[in-house]
Amino acid sequence: MDNENLLKKWLNNDLSEDEVKAFNNLEDASLYREIVQEAHRFSGNINAEVDDFELLENKLIIKKSSSLKWLKIASGIAAILVVGFSLFTIINKDQINSFYTDLAQNEVITLPDNSMVNLNELSELTYNSSDWNEQRVLDLQGEAFFDVEKGKRFDVNTALGKVSVLGTEFNVLSKDSIFKVSCYEGLVQVTHNETIINLPAGKEYYLSSGRAETRNIVISEPYWLKNMSVFENASFIDVIKELIKQYNVIVKYPSDMNVNFTGAFEHDNLENALKSITMPLNLTYTINENNEVIIRNVQN
Repeated sequence: MDNENLLKKWLNNDLSEDEVKAFNNLEDASLYREIVQEAHRFSGNINAEVDDFELLENKLIIKKSSSLKWLKIASGIAAILVVGFSLFTIINKDQINSFYTDLAQNEVITLPDNSMVNLNELSELTYNSSDWNEQRVLDLQGEAFFDVEKGKRFDVNTALGKVSVLGTEFNVLSKDSIFKVSCYEGLVQVTHNETIINLPAGKEYYLSSGRAETRNIVISEPYWLKNMSVFENASFIDVIKELIKQYNVIVKYPSDMNVNFTGAFEHDNLENALKSITMPLNLTYTINENNEVIIRNVQN
């Protein structure tokens, strides 16, 4: 029997006693055994079956010649087995789910326990679904609203702090130097550095540039879920930046504008949004044909 058929039958565990002796007498028999043992080691299962030779020969160029060429064939088999078993092990070990949102995009995500996450724009959410029943843990960058089913501890990790609940509704914002957690139902535990804060419904933890406070909230859900941007004593420049982001417009305004704004504007009507911003500050505006907004003081 030629070496090709002998190797094929060995891979299929189909050698007779005489063929076993012939295989053992091959110059590279020990190498072939090491290849398969290494592949089994990668899979973590000593009983794993090696792929049938027929499945491998389409990916290999079988040439019956010198032992050097057989070594190339064996190396090809090894590469296929190792990569295949490695991928199988990795895929089954960790099933990482990642979600990203672009500008002006929200995404509703259903978690394995039927908890719901509404991911705000320019945000990222990641979790491991393979061990979700053992630990409910997510990583968040940006902002998201959570409606968590009751069950085991539910943790949201951010760059600035950690939020832990058993089952409740809450909102988390972690962006730049701002970390804000708002509790709308139940009880939320917030951890920042070594400080632990318990937030009941109607309370929010606000951390900005290292300064933290706990304050009341009177709304039933975040404004961004209603397609609105809300500001509390925000600089006029920050308000305009948000307007530009939501409406993709060019805005011109007096360079000496040094006022703060408390209020909100909606995301689906530019005229109404501009009225909401300008009227409380005694400003006026015009919208040109090229979608350029010009804001002026009333006296101008």
